[in-house]
Amino acid sequence: MHEKLAHEQPIKASADMTALFPFSAIIGQSDLKLSLMLNAINPKIGGVLVRGEKGTAKSTIVRSMADLLPKIYVRKGCAFNCDPEGSFQCPVCRTVNGEDTLILRRKKVVTLPLNATEDRVAGGMDFEKAVIHGRRILQPGLLAKAHQGILYVDEINLLDDHIVDIILDAAASGENRVEREGISLAHPSRFLLVGTMNPEEGDVRPQLLDRFGFCVEVCAEQDIEKRIDLMVLRESYDLDPAAFRQRYDPETLAISETILKAVELLPLVKMPGHMRSFIAELCTSNNVAGHRADLVLEQGAMAHAALKGRAEVTVDDIQAVAHFVLLHRKQEASDPPPPPPPPEPPQDENRDDEKKEPETDEPKENNESEPEDAPENNSQESEPEEPSQEDMDPNDGDSDKESDTQQPVPENDTETVFEMGEPFKVRKIESKKDRTLRRGSGKRSRTRVSQKQGRYVKSTMNRGFNDIAFDATLRAAAPFQKDRDIPEGLCVALIPSDIREKVREKKMGNFLLFVVDASGSMGAKGRMSASKGAILSLLLDAYQKRDKVAMISFRKTEAVVNLPVTSSIELAATYLSQMPVGGRTPVSAGLEKAYQMIKNVHYRDPAARPIVIIITDGKSNVAFSDARPVDEAMMMAQKLGEDERVNCIVVDTETQGPVMFGLARQLAGAANAEYYKIDDLKSDTLVSLIKENQ
Repeated sequence: MHEKLAHEQPIKASADMTALFPFSAIIGQSDLKLSLMLNAINPKIGGVLVRGEKGTAKSTIVRSMADLLPKIYVRKGCAFNCDPEGSFQCPVCRTVNGEDTLILRRKKVVTLPLNATEDRVAGGMDFEKAVIHGRRILQPGLLAKAHQGILYVDEINLLDDHIVDIILDAAASGENRVEREGISLAHPSRFLLVGTMNPEEGDVRPQLLDRFGFCVEVCAEQDIEKRIDLMVLRESYDLDPAAFRQRYDPETLAISETILKAVELLPLVKMPGHMRSFIAELCTSNNVAGHRADLVLEQGAMAHAALKGRAEVTVDDIQAVAHFVLLHRKQEASDPPPPPPPPEPPQDENRDDEKKEPETDEPKENNESEPEDAPENNSQESEPEEPSQEDMDPNDGDSDKESDTQQPVPENDTETVFEMGEPFKVRKIESKKDRTLRRGSGKRSRTRVSQKQGRYVKSTMNRGFNDIAFDATLRAAAPFQKDRDIPEGLCVALIPSDIREKVREKKMGNFLLFVVDASGSMGAKGRMSASKGAILSLLLDAYQKRDKVAMISFRKTEAVVNLPVTSSIELAATYLSQMPVGGRTPVSAGLEKAYQMIKNVHYRDPAARPIVIIITDGKSNVAFSDARPVDEAMMMAQKLGEDERVNCIVVDTETQGPVMFGLARQLAGAANAEYYKIDDLKSDTLVSLIKENQ
C-alpha cells in the first residue's frame, strides 16, 4: 500500500524548497551528480565526500538533491523520522496509530552547521517541557532529523573533533545513543553522510575519511561557453527563483523518476562471480586498507547497473564508480628493498703492503675540527680536554671546519642562501590548557570559550553569558521544591540562585614563533635547510588550523624578522627562500627581538599563548651592551621565560665532539624551556617536540 501511494500522491514543494537551485539546471560537475544519484539509489554506498576549490557549486548541488530523493512515510508529529514498520517507535509513534496518521514526503537534506553544539547534534534535555511536566524529556537533535535522509556538513574538515566522534559513532552503528543529563535513550540514525571541503584548509580525519563511500574531486568549468551559460542561468534564477524552478520542473521530475525506477530495480540486480573477482583484484592492485573499498565498490556498481536499467553488473558499471571508491583509499606501494651491495673485488695477495694506507685510530692532522661559534664564556657540558685560547677566539667562532657539511660553510660575513627542505605533514600540536576564557576560531589547542559554542564540559554558578546549563539548574533547584510555591501550570519553581551556566571548550589557533640561529655554523650538515623545511611545514599546518606563524633570525650583529606574523603560504615561502646564512652569533639580539614581538602579540591579545622555538647552539659571541655575550644571552632568555603564557623550546645545534660547551642547555634552563639536541631536529620530529611540551 505504501508503495502505491508513493506513486499516486503528488508532492507539493515546501516553502524552503523554493529557494533551491534546480539539480537539472546545474552546468557540468557530472561526476558529482552521478555519485549523489547512486547514493540516493543505494544508501549502502555510504555517502560522498566532495573535495574542491571554493566557488565550484559543491553546496548548491548537494542541497538540490532534496528535489530528487525518494519518498518515505512518517507519522505526523514524529521528530525521530521513525519508520512506521520499524522496530523502534518513539513516544508519538507508539500513541498514534492508523493509516490516516501517515504522511508522505521526500527524504530530507539536513544541514549540520560548523558551530553546532553537542546537544544540538545528538539531542539533549528539553528544558521547557521539564519545567512544565517535571520529567526528563529528550529534545531530538540533528541525527534524529537526518534519519532516513542525508546529513550534509559543509566544510567538514573544519568540524570540531568531538562532533566528528558523535557522527562516526552514529554512522557506524546506525543509531544515536544519548547518555547525558539523566537521559538514556538510543534511537535509529541511518543517514547518508555528505560532506564538502576545500583541501587548502586541511584534511579530514582518517577515521571519518574512510567512512565516506565515494570521494569526488570537483573543479571550475574551463569551457568558456559553459561559463557564460552559468552566469546567464544564475542571473535568471536570482531575478525570479520560483519561475526559474518551474521552468526546470519537467527535467527535475524526469531525473527523480529515473532514480525511483532504479530503486525498484536494485533488489533484482545480480553480481556475477567473475565481477567480484575483478573488484577484488582492482582493490588489491591499488593497495587499499581493509575491505570497505571492495564492499562499497560492489554496492556502487549495482546501483550504477540499476540506474542504467540493467539487471546484471558489467565491467562498465565497475569502471564507472571505481574512481569514486578508490580516490581517497588507494595507497602507493611501498618502495622495494634496496639491491644487495656488489661483491668486493678480489684482493691481490702479492700487492706490496707498503702501498696500503696504514690503519690508525689517531685522527688525521688535516681533519681536526675546531668548535663552532666559540663564545667568550668557557662554560661547557663536558670537557675531555681543555680548549686552547685559539678555540675560544670569538672572531673564529663562525669558521665551521667540519668535513661532512653538505655545502661550503660561510665564514665571517660571507652570506649563503640555503635551499628549503621538503615540507612534511606535521603531527598534532597543542599548547597547555588553562582556565582563561577566550574568543576566536581555529583547530589547534583546546581552551575555554566565552561564546555559546564548543563542548559543554561542566557548569558554574558564575553568570555573564546567559548560556544556561539546564541539567545543573534543575539539579540545584530540586532539593528546595517542597518549600517553594509552585506556579500554576508548572512543576518546578526556579529562583535566580538556582541558575547555572555552561562552561564550554573548543579549539582555537595559536601563534608559533621561530627564533633561528642564522650564523655561519648553521650551514653545517644542512641544518638551515632542515629548519626551513620544518618552518614551512608548520606554516602549512598553521593555515589549516587557523594559526599565525612568524620567524626571527639572528646573525652578524643583529636580529631581523624574516617572516612577520602571517598565515600566507606564498609570503612565507618567499621570506624563507631568501633568508641568508653567515656571520657571527648574536643570541641576545634574537631573544630581545622575540621578546618584543611576543610583547606586541600580548598587547593585542592578552590571552594569546605563543610557542617560541629557539634553534641555536647558544654560543653567543656578540653583545649589544657591556656584558659578556653569553651572560647577556642568559639574561634575555630569563626575561623571555618569565611570562607563564609563553611556552619555549630550545633545540641545540651544537655538534657532538671532544669539546662541548653546553650553552644551549643553560639557555633552556634560563628560559624555563624544554631542551632537545640537534639530533631531534628532523623533518618528522621537530613538531613532535612542541607536542611534548603540553
